[in-house]
Amino acid sequence: MFDNVSDRNKLVLQYPASWWRNMWREALPAGNGELGAAVYGAIKKETILINHSQLWHMGVKGELPDISHTLTETRALMKEGEYQEANWHLTNEVKKQGYHSKLACPLPLVDLQLEMPCDQGFSHYRRGINMETGEVRVTWSEHDTTFTRDLFVSRSDNLIVYRVSSNKANAIDAVLNFDLHPTTSLNMKKRYQELADTVEWNTEDNYLFYKATNEDDTEFGAVARVIAEDGEVITDQQKLRCINVNSLLILVKVFVQSSSSLQWPVLKGELANVTATYQQLLDNHVQVYQPLYFSSKLQLTDDQEEWSNEVLLLDAYSSGEAKERLYEKLWSFGRYLFISGTKIGGQPFSMYGLWHGDYRLMWSHRMANENIQMMYWHTSIGGLAEFSLALMEYYQSLMADFRDNARKLFGCRGIYIPAGTTPGIGKPNQLVPVIMNWTAAAGWLAQHFYQYYQFTGDHEYLKQHALPFMKEVADFYQDFLEVGEDGYYLYYPSVSPENTPVNFMPKSSEPVAHPMPTAINATMDFAVMKELLTNLIEGSSIVSIYQQERPIWEKMLELIPPYRVNKDGAIKEWLSDPFEDNNEHRHLSHIYPIFPGQELIKEKEEPLFEAFRKAVQQRKLGAQTSWSYAHMASIYARLQDATKASTCLENLSRSCLLNNFYTVHNDWRNMGLTMEIDYAPVQMDANLGIVNAIQEMLIYVSPTLVKLLPALPDDWNSGQVDTFHFCTGTISFRWDLLKGTFSTVLKAERETIITLGLPSDLKYEWEGDGKVLPSELGESYYQIQLSAPQSLRFFSK
Repeated sequence: MFDNVSDRNKLVLQYPASWWRNMWREALPAGNGELGAAVYGAIKKETILINHSQLWHMGVKGELPDISHTLTETRALMKEGEYQEANWHLTNEVKKQGYHSKLACPLPLVDLQLEMPCDQGFSHYRRGINMETGEVRVTWSEHDTTFTRDLFVSRSDNLIVYRVSSNKANAIDAVLNFDLHPTTSLNMKKRYQELADTVEWNTEDNYLFYKATNEDDTEFGAVARVIAEDGEVITDQQKLRCINVNSLLILVKVFVQSSSSLQWPVLKGELANVTATYQQLLDNHVQVYQPLYFSSKLQLTDDQEEWSNEVLLLDAYSSGEAKERLYEKLWSFGRYLFISGTKIGGQPFSMYGLWHGDYRLMWSHRMANENIQMMYWHTSIGGLAEFSLALMEYYQSLMADFRDNARKLFGCRGIYIPAGTTPGIGKPNQLVPVIMNWTAAAGWLAQHFYQYYQFTGDHEYLKQHALPFMKEVADFYQDFLEVGEDGYYLYYPSVSPENTPVNFMPKSSEPVAHPMPTAINATMDFAVMKELLTNLIEGSSIVSIYQQERPIWEKMLELIPPYRVNKDGAIKEWLSDPFEDNNEHRHLSHIYPIFPGQELIKEKEEPLFEAFRKAVQQRKLGAQTSWSYAHMASIYARLQDATKASTCLENLSRSCLLNNFYTVHNDWRNMGLTMEIDYAPVQMDANLGIVNAIQEMLIYVSPTLVKLLPALPDDWNSGQVDTFHFCTGTISFRWDLLKGTFSTVLKAERETIITLGLPSDLKYEWEGDGKVLPSELGESYYQIQLSAPQSLRFFSK
């Protein structure tokens, strides 16, 4: 399938979507960052789920009462050792005041349905994604007739393009219609019926029309134009019946937050003006899409054989001989999902991408205590830094809510970002202590603001957007923190997401989600704060603003207590003595100084570095999830432990991959590799976390240090990377462990002064521009100085 396309850049499946009653979970996705289409792959009755990034429903934003007095009361309870009561104090008070908010959910827009006769059975069934073009294909044979259906979502023309073709003339009979997307959730039957009561269909000439009304009385819908080659198209109530045609071209445009009376004629006119063929439309799309998809390239094997997803998944359970091919595909597929699921100037990537298939899906909101950050970790190194603007613009759009939260919940200036948000709703909504008492979301998100500046050198963005956001985070810290008797900050209440100290876990064997997470001095809280203040001081110096605040921030840094080590030699998750480490948990928040932070590196902090390593190693296997395996793989890459990083990816691939390579939260088959819950929701944070983990295994990048192959597994014998990015340029490299060869080319895009770390045990020569000096970090490290557009090539002797 997809001849002349590298196997690493395509998915091929031999089996249709088959997750009973929820086939969208195993559909094949396409999208242009705003409009998504998921192709189920059925032969007789095909479904294409269509979604739009701006279509949400069922959200409620309440007016937050001023309960800032509770902070003093919560702290008084903690001082008395009444931790359980303190844990619930803020949450109970906000409930007592009658406050109510509810996160919105993405709303499926419509199903495009295609029915074709299948009277003689089929053979040679295949479906797949050509990730080089963004096309989804389904193909099969009936005796000597081969049928092919191709679909892509145009990035240039903002429409869905769907072609049905055959190798025989006049062989296609089909019925096309729009329909309201169904639900299997009993809780959503009422909401489904509310929508069903508003649905209207229409047909006119070769056009299908659809609309429904959302709860805010705005309408959403779609228009499809059906272009038949030969044969005829007949209107049949709300359907179009195509008879004896050579091929079909179906063009679909959608609208949200508008009205059908306005949009139906407009979209019909736009579709009527499309004169291009399928190939011409594809060529236009590819011109926009391919520079994004090929902004970086990765190859781990020279194998030219085509591997289906099913074979790769089975291989993961047995010998593991195809691991490199699987990781190549997972890296490519994660990037494909990301590019297809978000865009510059659009909504940030969601947990279900643009392919959500029900009306209230578990964890479908933006979650900032791990998940949304993970979905953007890969962007800068992978040449997609500009896409981070959608993430940052989303949070900036909610700043009024965040300021109100800080003032009314804690009596502080600045901003408090609740872990969960959805478009237009930045007020607290998950009214439980593990969420309400966690205050580090804003500081963690600030990392993305500053990293965007580091990789782009955009001083205007730094001055106008990044630093003002970061200053408001610092304002909150300044008002929120107290100085303890030892002269260091006391951070309380303090939560290490989403963990409870082991000595506060209930004695019952029955699982309890978050029994008592509210503690004092969580390691992560201080690590995030330290990073924020360090970057704020540096950034404000670069663009000469906030001169008066810098001494305050410098003093705040001095008041952060040092990290502590427990009796086992591992970093403590909570610095305060009453709270004991709990390793039966999936979050790894206290490892933040190693990853995703860059406070510590092995070359300079060996003793403390090893204490963090020990803390990661103590986490228990059965407490993990897909995203925690991806996170842990990135941590082990930073720890330069290739074996354990690879093991994390192996465990993930054996537990949390569907046959279309969507990642799910946990293993629904109870194989012992993840936590056990009754339902395994799709969560694409792990898809994108895998991309980052693989990149971390191949390259470490900070503003001052670039290390190549820091955690290369032994079985990744050879490979090549084209155009990974460091902060001021690009780098490409190739290796062959069996031949003992390595080479790399650095190209400066701005003034570059870095330390370059190359694989040890080899001797190197270099050629090109710039300066190369020895480094104090060791024999395989070099001090590099380049000016744009200078380049350097290093190669093993």
